[in-house]
Amino acid sequence: MLEKARVQIQFALPYVPDDHDACVSRLVELLEAKRGVSSSHVVDSPDGAGGELCIHYDPRVLSLAEVREFANRAGMQLGERFGHLYRQLKPMHTRRASAIESRLLRIEGVLEAAVTAEGALRVEFDRQITEAPEILQALAGWSDTHTATVRRRDGEADGDAHNHSEHGHDHSGPFGQQSELVFATLCGFFLLIGWQLENTTTVAGWVSVSTLTVAYFFGGFFTVREAIEKIRAGRFEIDFLMLIAAAGAAVLGAWAEGALLLFLFSLGHALEGYAMGRAKRAIEALAEIAPKTARVRRDGIESEVQVEELVVGDTVVVKPDERLPADGFVVAGESSINQAPITGESVPVDKRPVADKQRAAADPESLPPEHRVFAGTINQSGALEVRVTKVAAENTLSRVVEMVSEAETRVSPTQRFTKRFEKYFVPSVGALVLLLMLAPLVLSESFSESFYRAMAVLVAASPCALAIATPSAVLSGVARAARGGVLVKGGGPLESLGGLASIAFDKTGTLTEGEPKVTDVCPVEGVEEAELLRTAVAVEKLSKHPLARAVVRDGRSRIGESAIPDATGLRSITGRGVQADIEGDAVHIGKDDLFAEVGGPPVPDAVLRSVESLEREGRTTMVVRRGDRYLGVVGLMDTPREASKRTLARLRALGIERMVMLSGDNQQVADAIAREVGIDEARGDLMPDDKVAEVKKLRSEGGVAMVGDGVNDAPAMASASVGIAMGAAGSDVALETADVALMADNLDHLPLAIGLSRATRKIIRQNLWMSLGMVAFLVPATVVGLNIGPAVALHEGSTLVVVVNALRLLAYQPKS
Repeated sequence: MLEKARVQIQFALPYVPDDHDACVSRLVELLEAKRGVSSSHVVDSPDGAGGELCIHYDPRVLSLAEVREFANRAGMQLGERFGHLYRQLKPMHTRRASAIESRLLRIEGVLEAAVTAEGALRVEFDRQITEAPEILQALAGWSDTHTATVRRRDGEADGDAHNHSEHGHDHSGPFGQQSELVFATLCGFFLLIGWQLENTTTVAGWVSVSTLTVAYFFGGFFTVREAIEKIRAGRFEIDFLMLIAAAGAAVLGAWAEGALLLFLFSLGHALEGYAMGRAKRAIEALAEIAPKTARVRRDGIESEVQVEELVVGDTVVVKPDERLPADGFVVAGESSINQAPITGESVPVDKRPVADKQRAAADPESLPPEHRVFAGTINQSGALEVRVTKVAAENTLSRVVEMVSEAETRVSPTQRFTKRFEKYFVPSVGALVLLLMLAPLVLSESFSESFYRAMAVLVAASPCALAIATPSAVLSGVARAARGGVLVKGGGPLESLGGLASIAFDKTGTLTEGEPKVTDVCPVEGVEEAELLRTAVAVEKLSKHPLARAVVRDGRSRIGESAIPDATGLRSITGRGVQADIEGDAVHIGKDDLFAEVGGPPVPDAVLRSVESLEREGRTTMVVRRGDRYLGVVGLMDTPREASKRTLARLRALGIERMVMLSGDNQQVADAIAREVGIDEARGDLMPDDKVAEVKKLRSEGGVAMVGDGVNDAPAMASASVGIAMGAAGSDVALETADVALMADNLDHLPLAIGLSRATRKIIRQNLWMSLGMVAFLVPATVVGLNIGPAVALHEGSTLVVVVNALRLLAYQPKS
């Protein structure tokens, strides 16, 4: 009897952008070729953590561990063979993007290519046939380059493919990036002259035809060039159809009408490219805010170097009103820093030096906000000295720019729908055009009339507006979010977030400050408070947990200069507490139910009464036992964030119907915090696995977003429909694990993310109705006699309306 094994695609193939990548299909084929495997297929993960491979195998031949090991090994082998190249080009029209895509697909070894109008490019290639440098060489002369990165399984970049200063030749023409607009204008000029010569003068006919021929040249120059590329790749798209329609008009003697078609088509595309460029520049502006040089102090000597030359451990000097050149922490000086370019925070953040430089350098991500700084932010009042913790290519700003760019190649659900629609719609239009050209067989009209009508239908049925409807909205939404300190990883999360009515919040560090304070120390009879605290501090100073830091900080202040014993061998007992050794004694600290697991004497009644009393008052409790002797209980209290209550109220105003708080604290503590911030439901006493189960349950009830810190909450976030990480600036783990990252450690940015997502969904729907509605109107209208000119004007007009509508998202402002 066959059994099933499930392997998450993101673990087996971490380098693929989504579950639709060709490497997923290849892995399925490899699995099915394995002896003992009956079949394999992709399914949606029940916990929402991306797609999964469901593998049906014979347990008599393979064990579960062997199946999973083979899947992961096969995924690694695929990663070694198949490369994924991401590249950022300049904004372009969809037809130009399609032409570049066609050129790439002609390269031997290129298996898949995706190019968006926003300039995001993704290529999958077979390393046994070609390599990244060859692909980049083929692209030379087609586009200016901003970044090029080749991803492998380990996420590192292949050396020759990562080049931040590489520049291709300008592909636009003799007038630079404005060439298409200039050519369209010249087409219109010669069209007007030719029309006037033909209709208002008595000059020979060949003069007007010659002038209109010049109009044809300028109007069709870019269209012909790109159509040729597609034809050579075996693709016949709208460019080719427009040329046929224009050529058909010329054959029929309607030179002015054909020139008008090319004029409107080229003008519309030029203006569309300009409009899309606006949205793209909003993202590109992020990459330009970091300074190019830095003032570095090495061996006591200050010098100015390129930021790319900075290394981890360098000390940079930043004067007032200068931008920070690197991520790091303050080692000297005090100042306020405007972090809005990274985190979206409107109020400058005060910064001061760390107390222990060596300790800070060992774990910079754990430093509090008052010590950490980010590249691209603006120093204000005082001079600072900053220890560099990340090189230029790896700092927070670079990571955000890179992730936003890669997000553009990730196809949203609506984009998949439109691609499927076009797949069936375009052949249907082709069949209709052929039928219309055969109309003289059944109608009393000339072939020229039927041919003209067929050309008009070709123009009317082109799904240009449909193709750009969703990408333009997604690009604008992602750009606006990034400007507000919110990183959204593509159209999928952007669309999904706006459709959710439930949000789950982690408590500690999300709804609360995450900086609990020791409020109560309750030693048992015969034990001094100092002994209880010395033992607790000795163990907890080995841990990085927020509760542990609070015990160490507040415990030291209570016991003064008392000597703290040395503890060793810290071991975490997940969700319940910790264990360590002090002078040969095993010390356990944690919840009261921890001690039923670890053995030894049960918790005394007096200690249990203290625990119950403290928990009724909303305290988090930690029972301390050394050896077989119970020392007492420490009570801590975590205060709600100032922003929690107002943020939850704004979310309700946005239409979020259900909000749930998940906490590892006891239910009474969870209920107390929930009442204070005004949340609907509080679920306490949850282990990490329990949080995942709760999120899965909420997701099955209609979808849920999970808000946490992206580190401790990563499993629960991965189980949600959309994972949202707070305080992601400077946290590599949070940036990688979240679908949406709030760069600032501030809940006030959550309504922006959700409100913007809902606005994006609304505009996408409007764009789809506009584009499909225009096609639905124009096709029958041209069939019954609407001329090519008006058809092109309405067709191109709808495309521009769709793009301009999407650009409204750049000006989105959340409701206060």
